[in-house]
Amino acid sequence: MNLYEFIKAYDFKGFSLRLIRRFSKQMLASLVLLKSRRVIHCDLKPENILLAHPLHSEIKVIDFGSSCFENEKVYTYIQSRFYRSPEVILGMSYGLPIDMWSLGCILAELLTGYPIFPGENEQEQLACIMEIFGPPEKHLIEKSSRKKLFFDSMGKPRVTVSTKGRRRRPSSKTLQQALKCDDEAFLDFISRCLRWDPERRMKPDEAMLHEFVTGVKRAPRTRPQMNGTSVASPVKRAPPPQTAVQRVRPLPEPPATSFKTATAASSNREVSGSSPVKSGPRRHSTVQGAPGATGVKRNANGAPLSVASSLPRVAQRSVSGKPDLASAAAVASLVRITPNSPSYHY
Repeated sequence: MNLYEFIKAYDFKGFSLRLIRRFSKQMLASLVLLKSRRVIHCDLKPENILLAHPLHSEIKVIDFGSSCFENEKVYTYIQSRFYRSPEVILGMSYGLPIDMWSLGCILAELLTGYPIFPGENEQEQLACIMEIFGPPEKHLIEKSSRKKLFFDSMGKPRVTVSTKGRRRRPSSKTLQQALKCDDEAFLDFISRCLRWDPERRMKPDEAMLHEFVTGVKRAPRTRPQMNGTSVASPVKRAPPPQTAVQRVRPLPEPPATSFKTATAASSNREVSGSSPVKSGPRRHSTVQGAPGATGVKRNANGAPLSVASSLPRVAQRSVSGKPDLASAAAVASLVRITPNSPSYHY
C-alpha cells in the first residue's frame, strides 16, 4: 500500500505528528543517501512511498523512473504537479533541493489529509504557493525562463481564477492556518522545506538534526549564573540504540475502513486538479477485536477458540486472481500471536 492509499484508508483525516515523524526520518534517510550519490529522485509523492508491512510504519521510497544525476539532468517537465517545486514550474535550473520541496508537501498532506498546494494547473499551482508564502524574490523571477506566464511586465503575479471561480491572493493565508497546526517545530520544519530559494532550502542532512525529526527540543548553549558567568549546558546523552523488535512500530487502526479498500485509482489525481474525494461504500475492518469482544467464537466451556479459528475468513486473492500479499501478511502475523500475549491486543 502506498501513502496515498494509506491516507485514503483513513478517510483523508490525516495522522498524528508522532507517526509523521517516523515517516519523515525514513524519507530523509533516503534523501541523505541520494544526496551522497548526487541523485535527484524527481518524483517524490505519496504514491511513490510504500508501506513495507501492512501493520507497521516502515516505508520504502520507490519509482526512480524520472531520476537523474545532478550533473546529467535530462527532463525539464518533472515532478507531479502538487509536489512540483517552484524552480521547475518557473523554468529555472534545478537540483537536489526539488526533492526537499516535495518532502515538505508530502508531510503537510500527511497531517491534513489533503495536498497543501492543490493547483488545477501550473498557474494556479504557483498561486497556491504564493497564497501562503507570498511572491518570490525578484532575482528568482529574473532567472525564470517562463516568467511571462505567471508575472506581468512589472513583476506582479497575474490573477488566476480556478474552474470553481476561486481567486488566490498572495500572502492571504499563513502556514499555520493552512495546516491548522500549532506545533512550532513542525511548522518551522515545513517552512524550511518550502522556501522559494532552493539555495536557502533545508538540506536532508540538516533536516535529520531538526527539532521536529529528533523530537528533542534544542536547549540554549549556555545558561547564566548568579555571578554573571555562564557555563555550557550539559550535553544530552543519545538514547541507547534500539533493537529490531523495538523498531517495529504498529500503525493506528483505520476508522472502520479496511486497508484493502484503498485503491490506486487516483494515482493521477493532479489531472483533475481537485482535492481527493471520499467515494464508495464504507467497509468494516477485516481484523476483529480481542477475545471477549462481540462476535468471538467460544467452545462449550465458554473459553475462546484459538486465534486462527476466531479470525474472520479473509479473501486471499485479489481481483486479478493473484494472492493479496498484504492481507496474507496481516493474517499470518496475527496467527503467530497467542491470545495470552501482550501484543495480541493491538
